[in-house]
Amino acid sequence: MINVHSRHTIVPSESTPNQKLYSLCEQIKLRTHAPLIYVYNNPHDQHSASTFLQTLTNSLSQALVIYYPLAGRLSSIEGARWELNCNAKGAHLLEAKSEEITLDELGDFVPTNLVPQLIPKIDYTVPIEEMPLLSVQLTRFRCGGYTMGVALCRAAIDGTSAMRFMNVWAKLARGERLDPTETPCHDRTALDSRKRLHSHNHSEFHAPPVWLGGLGETEEVVAVVKLTGEQVTKLKKKAGNTAAQTRPYSTFEVISGHLWRCISKARYSGNGYQPTTLSTLVNCRNRLRPPLPSSYAGNAAFPTVTETCSFDEIMHRPLSYAVENVRKALERVTREFVMSALDYIDREKDMELLRYNFHYPAPSVHQGPFKGNPNLFVVSWMNFSFKDADFGWGKPVYFGPGYMDSEGKAFLLNNANGDGVVVAISLDVSHMDAFRKFFYGDIEEVFPASKL
Repeated sequence: MINVHSRHTIVPSESTPNQKLYSLCEQIKLRTHAPLIYVYNNPHDQHSASTFLQTLTNSLSQALVIYYPLAGRLSSIEGARWELNCNAKGAHLLEAKSEEITLDELGDFVPTNLVPQLIPKIDYTVPIEEMPLLSVQLTRFRCGGYTMGVALCRAAIDGTSAMRFMNVWAKLARGERLDPTETPCHDRTALDSRKRLHSHNHSEFHAPPVWLGGLGETEEVVAVVKLTGEQVTKLKKKAGNTAAQTRPYSTFEVISGHLWRCISKARYSGNGYQPTTLSTLVNCRNRLRPPLPSSYAGNAAFPTVTETCSFDEIMHRPLSYAVENVRKALERVTREFVMSALDYIDREKDMELLRYNFHYPAPSVHQGPFKGNPNLFVVSWMNFSFKDADFGWGKPVYFGPGYMDSEGKAFLLNNANGDGVVVAISLDVSHMDAFRKFFYGDIEEVFPASKL
């Protein structure tokens, strides 16, 4: 269906620092790639379309001069840790074409079936020193539209840095000059360990609750569900206020708590005692003192996890119970927490176990049959400035994950029109229909539609 007909290695257009970067935050990340997909309608004529690849090639080469670590390679060093070798081996750029389908036929771009073919395929069987950190696939459709599939190594860059890189690349592609504030900061020393005893109980690095009881046939499926702005408002009203609450619950807190309840209900099979947690990532740039530069181009997203609850507690207590647990998990991530986490990582002897505990059941950390999963991992892309990724053919009409391969993982994104939230969720097929029912039904059960 999708035919790749050219592959290019793009190196920086100027010489770049030949250095090795090491960050403790990046040690807990996976060597796999985050798959991003940008979708564009085509407002240009066919003649100008023929120049797109050359424009992308030249501007990417320029962007890699200042984002030179993305042209490098990872190395595995003692203790299964990552080191980033800035050796200018280059990023990969692929050109592909779809002669059979149009963008409209891909619907909501659910990250399954054909959509993953729009993301560059990374060969994880090669030595890690040969694996590109950045690979991009430009796919043309017979309707004249384009997709840009981007694979960015999780151990090299976080989501905030990825958005800044994409927007800088797009600005260069449009022939514009960069502002000094757009120059990335690659200094990883701010996130060094202070060599002191960690002061927090870092449950986010401990083994998560396991599925109790038997499993039938399992198969992971992915769905996209949407909430209008009105539905989000209803959920916030349903979450209400608590005596200890000093500010209204955020959209992320409320939707995450709602997801946790609905998924627990969908997975429930008489096992109300089943332990469960919700984990997420927190951008710590502004939580440090002094804060990291906004242009910090490494990983600054730290994991956090809720207290362990039971299915019964999540299902039968008010929505505010789940939402408050999410808030507490976010609020515990202070400067002291981050410094303590860095010391914890620095002292850890088995990084592979640490990655397993946080990232299970991602295939990159778990081999063999699926053992069940009572937990939820929620990632927010709601504040990402993806609309700025205009490479000269207009702003993207859609942005989202290109594929999902970890059961119990959800992405939250802003609706393209700015009203409401889109949720991409991966669950076992036996739970998906029930999840959909609860996801929408639980909103309306307290606030039924007016009959007037």
